[in-house]
Amino acid sequence: MTDTSAIAAAPATTLAAAVRGKRLTPREAVAASLARIDALDSRVGAFRVIRTQQALAEADALAERPDLDQLPLAGVPLAVKDNLSVRGESTRIGSAATSTAPAAADHETVARLRAAGAIVVGLTQVPELCVFGTSDSVHGIARNPWDLSRTAGGSSGGSAAAVASGMVPIALGNDGMGSLRIPAANCGVLGLKPGYGRVPAGIGDGDWYGMSENGPLATTADDARLMFAILAGEEPPSESPGTHTLRIAASSRSPLAGTPLSRPYADAVRAAARLLVDDGHTVTHDDPPYPLSLATTSLARWTAGTAKDAAPLDPKLLAPRTRRHAAAGRLFARTPLLRTDHRELLRRRLTPFFERYDVLLMPALARRGPAAAPWHERGWLRNVLVNTAYAPTTPPWNLAGWPALTLPLGTLPGTSAPCAVQLVTRPGGEYRLLALAARIEALKPWERTAAQHLAK
Repeated sequence: MTDTSAIAAAPATTLAAAVRGKRLTPREAVAASLARIDALDSRVGAFRVIRTQQALAEADALAERPDLDQLPLAGVPLAVKDNLSVRGESTRIGSAATSTAPAAADHETVARLRAAGAIVVGLTQVPELCVFGTSDSVHGIARNPWDLSRTAGGSSGGSAAAVASGMVPIALGNDGMGSLRIPAANCGVLGLKPGYGRVPAGIGDGDWYGMSENGPLATTADDARLMFAILAGEEPPSESPGTHTLRIAASSRSPLAGTPLSRPYADAVRAAARLLVDDGHTVTHDDPPYPLSLATTSLARWTAGTAKDAAPLDPKLLAPRTRRHAAAGRLFARTPLLRTDHRELLRRRLTPFFERYDVLLMPALARRGPAAAPWHERGWLRNVLVNTAYAPTTPPWNLAGWPALTLPLGTLPGTSAPCAVQLVTRPGGEYRLLALAARIEALKPWERTAAQHLAK
């Protein structure tokens, strides 16, 4: 494998196998990624920091490791969301208020991926304090590679855009209200939010009351499966139990009352349901019993988590929307809402439903992502309303702490931009979701990256 374009376009599993087999050097793999970043990122805006010299030096050092032929991610270029520490780099979290001092150590998830052979080529754009569903800040705007006029989503938008444009095969993100699944759905890649406690968190102060989880972004289910196993510190099973003849509930109902779903995303659920019926699964149209209080409960934790993260920072250096969000969180913190175990209450309510079904199939988004614009300069209420209107389907699974995954399915009408669906299951079912995603990928393959689209 010597062609730079072919190297950059390869999945992580293919790249790592080539490096382990001495058909490719880690430097060649990293150099191909850096060349693609140099060619595309001025238009996409995925990265805040590009580690050109450091990544090449680390690739050369990796080549000298005696266990290179044993590393599952040998030489694979990796992008890291800019709220997770990377040794030697500042962690800005999309803000002018955060420290410019370099991190003394890698976050545990970064350390695990590096130990597996991955090379960090850059840190990706996020909204300030990773609060909103559009990845724009004083550091730049991350755009959807399929339609540069649209946001990549947030808050892991830079990571999703980097993968979707073929600049890296995998990226590390995290998800507190959909922050990994929303940009994955926008950008046409696969994003997995693990269940509570499966992967080390350590995202801000308290992980947004336990709602935030770190997880993979990838262009294939195999890559996501490998990355999840490394992040979780475990060997993946040879085959996930229960991946044949699953009992699947298909729902096109919005979890948040009064927030309608647009037709393309409801149609995607129906298309996926037909696909799975033809594949031998039992699919029943049924809706989970979402509580009416879900919107208020989610808003309370979303804002209160931001208030904790903002507390040590200079408020004068925060964007107005972030200050307002944190202020709302301080108000919620004075109410009983944050002293109630809503996770346990929601799990009790949803468990009977999930005892009848192995997997829930539902829309990934309610509608297409908004424009790529400086949303951080706009009002707080406008941001909250736009975010809620286009991404109401992800928060329940953060609150419950259950695994959820989004994956591409078809395209939005009249565009080349991807549509997407979401899969949800009970705790411990990450490999079941990944196996089902792999089956859907085999039945209805998606265009892995927008690289050719960007070259037009």
